[in-house]
Amino acid sequence: MTRIRVVWRLFPAFILIAVTCLLAGTWYTASSWRKFYLQETAVDLENRARLVEIYLQDLRPAPDETQINAICRKLGQLTSTRVTAILTSGKVVGDSEEDPQRMDNHADRPEFKEAVQGQVGISTRFSFTLGHDMMYVALPWRQQERTLGVVRASLPMKAIDGALRSLYQKIAWGGLGVALVITVLSFLIARRITGPLDDLKRGALRFARGDLDRKLPVPDTDELAGLAEALNYMAEQLQSQIETLSRQGQEQEAILSSMTEGVLALDAAGRLLTINRAGAAMLRVDADTAQNLEVQEVIKDPGLKWFINRTLSNPDPIEGEMEIKDDSRRIFQAHGTSLRDAHGISLGTLIVLRDITQLRQLENTRRDFVANVSHELKTPITSIKGFVETLLAGALNEPKNAENFLQIIAKQTDRLNEIIDDLLTLSRIEQDAERRQIFLQGQKIKGVLQSAIQVCETKAAAKNITIELNCPDDLRGQINPPLLEQALVNLVDNAVKFSEPGSAIQVEAERAGTEVLVRVRDRGPGIPPEHLPRIFERFYRVDAGRSRKIGGSGLGLAIVKHIALAHGGRVTVASAPGKETVFSLFLKAD
Repeated sequence: MTRIRVVWRLFPAFILIAVTCLLAGTWYTASSWRKFYLQETAVDLENRARLVEIYLQDLRPAPDETQINAICRKLGQLTSTRVTAILTSGKVVGDSEEDPQRMDNHADRPEFKEAVQGQVGISTRFSFTLGHDMMYVALPWRQQERTLGVVRASLPMKAIDGALRSLYQKIAWGGLGVALVITVLSFLIARRITGPLDDLKRGALRFARGDLDRKLPVPDTDELAGLAEALNYMAEQLQSQIETLSRQGQEQEAILSSMTEGVLALDAAGRLLTINRAGAAMLRVDADTAQNLEVQEVIKDPGLKWFINRTLSNPDPIEGEMEIKDDSRRIFQAHGTSLRDAHGISLGTLIVLRDITQLRQLENTRRDFVANVSHELKTPITSIKGFVETLLAGALNEPKNAENFLQIIAKQTDRLNEIIDDLLTLSRIEQDAERRQIFLQGQKIKGVLQSAIQVCETKAAAKNITIELNCPDDLRGQINPPLLEQALVNLVDNAVKFSEPGSAIQVEAERAGTEVLVRVRDRGPGIPPEHLPRIFERFYRVDAGRSRKIGGSGLGLAIVKHIALAHGGRVTVASAPGKETVFSLFLKAD
């Protein structure tokens, strides 16, 4: 449907009303002028006829027809009027323009009939004598109280119509001028009315585009002023609501972004409405491109798909645990519930995912730790108990066997004591780190490295192993000397245990950017790649039989790891089986 501007609706209406009024006024004026002009013409003809009557009354004795005709012609020329004298019988005895002898009897003329009766006869009709319309005014012709006939004055309607036509033209031109003025005024009035409407329209479009700060001007018209004030109030309310919604959206976005749990909101059709940063990271999808997609397109894991489908079809909250295997093994705890509005109508589903992979790993590590520590403690205790029972059973009476058994008991006791000491050391380091009771100081580290090497030199010399130190004298770091020495002792001691006799161990230290890097390099059998991720776990052994034969509590590398963490650093391992193993300790530089 074609839309028309208000100005083009008002302007033609104004023009129509104005033209209608103008035409009605023109018609009424023209009619009134015509009536007035005809009346004035009739009065003028009546006066002329009376003048002729006066001339005729002055003729003494009674005039003859020739004399009457001469008076009519003379007065007709003087007044530019057709003058006719008619006897009561209807016979024409004088006429200013025609020969009375050839004129018809006028007894049947309307104006004649009225004049004979003593009235003023007025008639407008076609003249058969002259061949055109004429206006006739007839008066009684009296002489000495006796009616002799009728005196008639007449004018052709052409003259009257010409005068009226001239008047009509003046009225028409005047009306046209008035119409032009009315047209201009109507347009200006329409524009004046629609101008504020255009301003209101532009302001409403600004509001629609979100520009709510600029208020609409209030017109001086009451209705439009009320509309402008209503729009301004609406803009204020919209701005307030938008600010509230924006603030709530930002707060919601901040909350969702800050959550470590993954949040997925789905509509009733299973399309993804929103997903927070944690959820996108968990599912490894792009949050922007995933919006409004079917959840089946976004999620590939069948277990999670099944859980979501179950949530969509179940009005009650459900929970579950699932394992996702892609390039890594991850475990999620999922909670699903229906999204409902204030009226309780279901709008979709909310899925909350929590990554419990680390928790499960910690639980597995705890179980492994309990099993390992139980095994590590049970082995020497079982050995001690067995030899004690043997001694009690009579082996005390055999000096050689008793001494041998007691030496084994002492060795197992030392091993048990070493495990307990390492456990206590590890626990103390963890507690001190948590309580921030491990204090670091900036100093040279070469002396600490030399002290650690000196502790291990006796064992190294027993296997004909040399320990080489390469460290700049001025290399400084933020360290706790006793703990760092203990970590280096554990690393060097491990290197001595697993190195072949006659080989060499390198202890190197250097500056690496903002860190100090300490490396312990040995030429032992190396560590297979599958064991490297777990090498720093408590009681974890690459080769349990060989490790126990060599000795050690199985906690040395775990202690090194926690000492590195207490220094705000880290420890890594790189190994090439059959060639070498390198442990790297990263510390903060001073």
